[in-house]
Parts: sequence; structure tokens; C-alpha cells
Amino acid sequence: MDKIIVHGGRPLSGFVKISGSKNSALPILAATLLTREQCIIHSVPDLSDIHYMLQILSHLGAQVERASGTVTIQADTVQTTAPYEIVRKMRASVCVLGPLLGRHKEARVSLPGGCVIGDRPIDLHLKGFRALNAACRVEAGDVKVFADELRGSTMNLEGRQGPTVLGTDNVLMAATLAEGTTVIEGAAAEPEVVDLANFLIKMGAKIEGAGTRRITIEGVKELHGAEHAVIPDRIEAGTFLVAAALAGTEVTLRRVNAEHLNAVLNALADAGCKLSIQKDTITIRGGGTARPLQLITEPYPGFPTDMQAQMCALLSRANGESLVTETVFPQRFMHVSELKRMGAEIALDGATARITGVAQLSGAPVMASDLRASAALVLAGLVAEGMTEVNRVYHIDRGYEMIDEKLAGLGAEIERVKQSA
Repeated sequence: MDKIIVHGGRPLSGFVKISGSKNSALPILAATLLTREQCIIHSVPDLSDIHYMLQILSHLGAQVERASGTVTIQADTVQTTAPYEIVRKMRASVCVLGPLLGRHKEARVSLPGGCVIGDRPIDLHLKGFRALNAACRVEAGDVKVFADELRGSTMNLEGRQGPTVLGTDNVLMAATLAEGTTVIEGAAAEPEVVDLANFLIKMGAKIEGAGTRRITIEGVKELHGAEHAVIPDRIEAGTFLVAAALAGTEVTLRRVNAEHLNAVLNALADAGCKLSIQKDTITIRGGGTARPLQLITEPYPGFPTDMQAQMCALLSRANGESLVTETVFPQRFMHVSELKRMGAEIALDGATARITGVAQLSGAPVMASDLRASAALVLAGLVAEGMTEVNRVYHIDRGYEMIDEKLAGLGAEIERVKQSA
């Protein structure tokens, strides 16, 4: 099990290229199951979650080739069952349900289990499938969905914590091959949903309204192959922006879409960072003491829950008291106890973290609990005095492509240490 060692106090500067979006790539790869024809997907990041998804597609019968960020998939014939052994490592594996249901009118996929950041059920996915005339059952840990035919209808997929992104993706994919018109009210509006819709449109789907709370899909008889480049990962970009805000002199992000980062950019500007935005680059000048903030996570276009932990790391050294409230996953504060081991002053009151900035953090052995928490601990290590040892970094490999190498390229003193199992 690898760990990452960070020696704090090294200023960051230079350029970093942002990888393709994990949360776009996963459903887009799953969507290739909707056609017998070849699909070519570019800018696919090299992540463990992507590796698991490609394993699932191969198990289902798809022919998969991968080279230098491009994945070529042809799912001429596929089976409709994905067992627990191959889906247990990744919750996003449930997004093969939609395309299998759309193409074959049936699917059986093992539930991937719980998540450390809180309960994330697929009830809304199943609600959407039922609205398309599918029967849904949970048997022996598997989800089984089937229908004689899929029929379009109007449904609302908004839950207690807002719209469901994967649920929107799943129903969107199934509805492309349903009879008639489907209207998804309360749809997720994230850029990753738009990216999936754009890929489906290239395949021949008829979709309007992606990026809004109301998506309309006119079903078609079949879809064909297509070629597509995945959008840049806005959460990776946001993470490097926070790294620069903490420890940077001047850092430029390349291959980035600033429009997808408005909430994060506004927060960093309010914290005192100087930002320069061009067509596909963002330059940030940080490294000073941040101003305190009051942040509330919300569904897009609000402040993203996937940036909450990283901002906690930044605000732990702000000049004053900050409040960070988590409304999407209220239990998503596993990183707080580890940041406190590094000297942060953070008090939790329900779903709100009260952060009193300190002048200095101290390096310490810490344990990563989830993907974004692990990134937050690495960022804190950049400015901590001494050495920070981040354990269980397999979490970080789920969503960040070579984060240690990219930070080292900016001047960080950071290394990955291989450990025996």
C-alpha cells in the first residue's frame, strides 16, 4: 500500500496540465455499451477508477484497447450481468445499468456497497427506470432491471440533497433508446452530465436541455459509434488552484475550462488570491495568508462538495474564522480529525466546520479516508513544517492522475513510497 511523503515549505510555480474528467469519462465509457459500433474516447485519465470501469466493460464482452489517453471500445455483443467481484471497488459501476437496460431491456449489476462519506443509495436511479416502464428488484445484493419495452415519460430525479448526477446519467442513457419522449425534471446540471449528453448526441441521440434542471430525450431506434474528447477535470483543476493558493508564487493551469469553476474561482478571489483567466488557462498568484470565508456546498453551479476538503485545508491557515457547511454529504468531514493532527483548529457542529486559522501547520503521519480528503492532506502538507506522511493513497489514485508527479513538477518536495502489502 503506497504512501506519499511531503516536505513542506517549498514554493510552487510553473505550469500544470489538467487531465480529462473522471466523472465524465466513467459514464461516457459506459455509454459505449449502447451501440455495436466502435467508439473512440480521447483524454481519458489514467486512474484506478477508469481501470476498473474498463475491466467491467471487458467482462461484459466489449473489446477494449487503451493507448496514451485514448480508449477504443467496440461492444458488438455484450452480456447483461456484472457480478460483485468486478464492481465492488467502485460505486460508479452502477452507471452500466442504464446503457444495458436501454440496449437489451435488462441488466443485473451487483450493488457496489457503501461509501465512507455517507450513504449514497440508488433509489433515484430505480425511480427513473420505473418511470421508463422497467421493473426493478434488489435480490441477493444485486440490482435487476428489466422491461418488455422502454417507454418515455416525465419524472423528477431530485432528492433530499439535490439532483443525482449518476442517476441523471443512468436514466439519460436508458432513455435514448426508449419509445417516445422522456422528460427528466430535477436533473443534475453538472458539466459532466453535459459532456455525456454531447457524446450521446454524437452517437445519434436526440437530447435537449442538458446543463439545465429539465432534460428532454426523444428516443431513437439505435445509436451508432462516435469519437469524443472528455472535458478537463474541474475538481483536479480546483485542487491545483488551492495548492497554488496555499503554497504558490505563480502557477498556471493549462487545458482547463474556467466556466466550470466559477464557484471555486469566486471563493479563491474572496480569499485574496489574484487570478488571470484566458481561453483555456488560469494563472493564480497565492502563497499569502488567505482571508476567512463562509462556504456552503451545493449542487452545480454552487460550490462543489468535491472541493470542500481542499478548502478546509486552505482555510486552516486563513487570518480569522471560517465556516464551511456541507449540504450534499453532511458526513463528509473525515479529513477534519487528520487536519487537526497537523495543528489545524477545527470544531464540528453537525454539518458545519468552524475553522480558526493558525499561523503554522506541522507535518504528521495522517490517514486518507476518501478521495478528496486525501488530496486535502497532501495540500496541507505542502505548507506544514517538517514532513507529512499520507497513508492509504490508493484513494487519491482513484481521481488524480499522477498528482505527486504534477506537484513535483511545480517545485514541491514530494515522493511516493512503495510499501509491501
